Amino acid sequence: MTEQYNLLIMEISFRDYLWRDRRNRIILIIAAISIAVQFGIFKYLYPYASFIYGDSFSYLNAAIKNSDINTYMVGYSKFLRLFSVFTSSDTALVAFQYIFIQSSALFLLFTIFYFYKPGRVTQYILLGFMVFNPLFLHLANLVSSDCFFTALSLIWFTLLLWIIQKPSNQIIALQALTIFIVFTVRYNALIYPFIAAAAFWLSPLTLRKKILGMSSGLLLCGLFIFYTSYQYKKLTGYWQYSPFSGWQLTNNAMYAYRYVDSAKRKPVPVKFRKFDNMVRAFFDSTRDTKKFPSESQVASTFYMWSPGMPMMGYKDTLFKNDTGASELKKWASMGPFYKSYGLYIIKQYPLHFFYHFIWPNSNKYYAPPVEFMSWYNTGYNLVTPEAKEWFRYKSDKVKTRMKSYRVWILDFYPILTGIINVVMFFSLLSYLILKGWKINKVSKRGIILGSIVWLLNAAFTIGASSAALRFQSFPIILASVFVAILLDWLKNVAMNTNLETGKSVNHDLVLDL
Repeated sequence: MTEQYNLLIMEISFRDYLWRDRRNRIILIIAAISIAVQFGIFKYLYPYASFIYGDSFSYLNAAIKNSDINTYMVGYSKFLRLFSVFTSSDTALVAFQYIFIQSSALFLLFTIFYFYKPGRVTQYILLGFMVFNPLFLHLANLVSSDCFFTALSLIWFTLLLWIIQKPSNQIIALQALTIFIVFTVRYNALIYPFIAAAAFWLSPLTLRKKILGMSSGLLLCGLFIFYTSYQYKKLTGYWQYSPFSGWQLTNNAMYAYRYVDSAKRKPVPVKFRKFDNMVRAFFDSTRDTKKFPSESQVASTFYMWSPGMPMMGYKDTLFKNDTGASELKKWASMGPFYKSYGLYIIKQYPLHFFYHFIWPNSNKYYAPPVEFMSWYNTGYNLVTPEAKEWFRYKSDKVKTRMKSYRVWILDFYPILTGIINVVMFFSLLSYLILKGWKINKVSKRGIILGSIVWLLNAAFTIGASSAALRFQSFPIILASVFVAILLDWLKNVAMNTNLETGKSVNHDLVLDL
């Protein structure tokens, strides 16, 4: 009976599962109404979009100039420019971003319900977590790539689930297109081709289709890398895909280098000496953290963005006589140098790097700070002239109907994320100890893929990036989903339900056929 029932389930199309199943149809209608009501209330309280000083205006300037390269990846700026063809309304932009991320989350959830059939209580918890998640509203209200990247990542991962469970040529093509788009939006997507390769390896496709599927996405990403590198070559004379990575490496290294005793600092190669002397002099003059509170920060990005810091100062000294160089050229030209310097310092002081960057950054990854999202519009009531013109504001002032610009509703997220990470770890450990892949054969590939994303993202973020809530929204959402699935599985194991065949009967599915 169980096998016949599951065969019937697999014959049901995803569209029928969504719309011909009465319960699912009602859920989708309620979700749509809830999303609309929440958005209406939110926009009454926050009638203007929110801007991150620095990031948001950089994206807007790149969109205005239609730049092919920028300090950040250009995918979101291209999206802003495309969206402006239809409307200049910031409310329309925020609405699109909110609907986009909610739709992406629901696509992921119902795909998981369709293939893995968790219990009804688990489904309702996950639906409530997604539909009524305040993080989505505040991400969508930002003029930043965060919401766009998260939504695209959710769609991309969902397509990977389809590839490992029920692949088709259309799904493979959509995955290639999606990974290309998301690759243009943020540097974190550098790990995505490895995850996609794992998905194709787990899929039931023939070897030929696996190779073609992996190659199609890699080809599109490779073309983007080549084009971007060529644009930087024309601008700076150096072939490089990401000047950002060079700045990030030296920034990260400086958080370790600061704690190297001045008597134990090693000589550096001649090409680094001038900058290294600036760095050493800066550290020696800023030991008093009461006078220099920024120096009490750990594993941050302060050194790479702040005027007056050695990195910016050294760049300015090199270009002081080149008045015709644009800020982008100055910034990008430093990428190769800072990459070499950062790697050199890390290799010279690996223990310092571990104790003063990797370990603090691990703690930030465990419970990522709310960061800029803890304040509406970064705490200011003004926007730049470019933003005023882009969105056709009547003035350069933005406002909120809340009593203050402080956003307190996301304060629980670092605690929640810490709990999710801990539960994810112990759930996976239980899955390994109990050999869960033998008990539930249907969901094993999805759990493997979700675990790969969780582990690779952790390694990339802790080792090379910066942890913050808006950067980690995609892995946090994904980990939350898989924590719920693993806990549901552990509950069933504890209750000794009929999981021996690897397929559980889902009595929740009632079709109006």
